[in-house]
Amino acid sequence: MQFFLWLAFLVFIGVALFAIQNSTAPRVVMKFLFWNLETSLIYTILASFGSGILAILLLWIPRGIRASFRVKNLKKEIEILQKQIKQPVEASKPPEAQQS
Repeated sequence: MQFFLWLAFLVFIGVALFAIQNSTAPRVVMKFLFWNLETSLIYTILASFGSGILAILLLWIPRGIRASFRVKNLKKEIEILQKQIKQPVEASKPPEAQQS
């Protein structure tokens, strides 16, 4: 997990350095359907990077939620199985306390 965090941090630093080095880049015109947006290349790069991160997070969140529910259910199952293992062992012990 830490490896991926460090990798994401390095990618973020790389994108930030790229954006700073290209701060004198010309303005870019983006067209989509009826909209025309003129902005700096830096903002375009940062917006596309941010929207990519957002898309990945939106795809990851349901998987993470399912995994946490699965872990919770498996922990409950482990507790149930451990109780089942203890009960037959306790039932099979000879009643020593009753003999005295």
